[in-house]
Amino acid sequence: MRRSQIIFSSLLSMILLLGMGSLQAQDLAEGKSLFRTNCQSCHNANMKAKMTGPALGGVEERWADYPEDLYRWIRNSQALVAEGNPRAVEIYNEYNGSVMTAFPNLTDENISNILAYIDDIYVNGVPVVGQVAGGGAVVEKETSNWVYFGLFGLLGVLAIVLARVISNLNYMVQLKEGNAPAERKTLLESLTSKSVVGFVLFGLIVLAGYFTVNNAISLGRQQGYAPEQPIAFSHETHAGLNQIECQYCHDGARRSKHSVIPAANTCMNCHKAIKVGSKHGTAEITKIFASVGYDPNTDLYIDDIENIGRDSLENIYKEWITDNYLLAEELSALDQTGEELVSEQWDNLVASLTNETKDKIYGPIEWARIHHLPDHVYFNHAQHVTVGEIECQTCHGPVEEMEVLAQHSPLSMGWCINCHRETEVQFKDNEYYASYTKYHDEIANGSRKAVTVEDIGGLECQKCHY
Repeated sequence: MRRSQIIFSSLLSMILLLGMGSLQAQDLAEGKSLFRTNCQSCHNANMKAKMTGPALGGVEERWADYPEDLYRWIRNSQALVAEGNPRAVEIYNEYNGSVMTAFPNLTDENISNILAYIDDIYVNGVPVVGQVAGGGAVVEKETSNWVYFGLFGLLGVLAIVLARVISNLNYMVQLKEGNAPAERKTLLESLTSKSVVGFVLFGLIVLAGYFTVNNAISLGRQQGYAPEQPIAFSHETHAGLNQIECQYCHDGARRSKHSVIPAANTCMNCHKAIKVGSKHGTAEITKIFASVGYDPNTDLYIDDIENIGRDSLENIYKEWITDNYLLAEELSALDQTGEELVSEQWDNLVASLTNETKDKIYGPIEWARIHHLPDHVYFNHAQHVTVGEIECQTCHGPVEEMEVLAQHSPLSMGWCINCHRETEVQFKDNEYYASYTKYHDEIANGSRKAVTVEDIGGLECQKCHY
């Protein structure tokens, strides 16, 4: 019996160790999710560079002199500043009095998981990136499912071994008591017993239910989706390098329900002067010119563009591409490489601006839609951007770092509800919330520290599902 106890204890220890490993992975996954939801709009995801807020890598070391105050700082930074905490005041002054959003709903475990994720990224670097099928999107590669299948397979083998050990021990006990059957059960007989078959069926039903519900919930969601667009527009170049404000192009976000896709005329505000791109040369900007009927050779819009033939347009834009190639290569005539480039760019322009239902290159650019909510969901950009003063990156992620635009957030109901529960309403000097006198009075007399979207009806069903 002593030997069997040792075997049993060893197997149990291995199972517990595997379980602890899975739990640790789950903690990092939760930390990643919480970081993206609460932190990434202001802090760089690589944990090493500053953004709106400081780089978070090594944050625990920087708070080493005040270890108990780091969690308090995350929950309510202004309370620490008011108390005169040296580290809190230093950060507050360094960022010119910018107020960090308070997260009173985060538990110690939540914050611990966020810090663990930050440390993991800071030490090991951002996970390898790759292409999303069909669109060229840059997204993080998740842990392979085969790792989990392998772990479950190993646990299954250990369970079989453990069951066999227990069966042998029971047989030995029965043998000692004189109640042993003529033959001990084989492994096959043990695995096909009613209890085992019943347990397997129960497990299959649970797994089937889990995957059915999970897939039903995920239906229509496309987090990480980044389709190939007709024009290779780089948000990294425009919003990041050139620091063009989001609302310069998406001006509807501040005044209407929709953020609107900018018309090509908005592009022409800049590209009438900037005619050759820094990355693609004439390849992409020429598509904009063609879509609005602009002749870059003469700096004039083409008269009667809707009735002009394809051959005439081809001559105009091939001439433009040719002249720029000759200028860049310092040539007086096209070589074979130049001829191939001119032909390739024209063919690509036609393919990008026309399709089965649109045979003219002139007209609106048919961008592929990325963010899409179900028809039964009401969302108003102006309410969030103008009234709520929410930064675009809160929902859309670090767009200024995206070469290819991808959907950053899940846009799920749970994600929206969590945001409404945690996000504080910007009451100060905001005329839209002047009618909430009760909350203003409570904040003034100190009985209330903050007001969340939940407090002003942000969880009422009819707000989003009218």
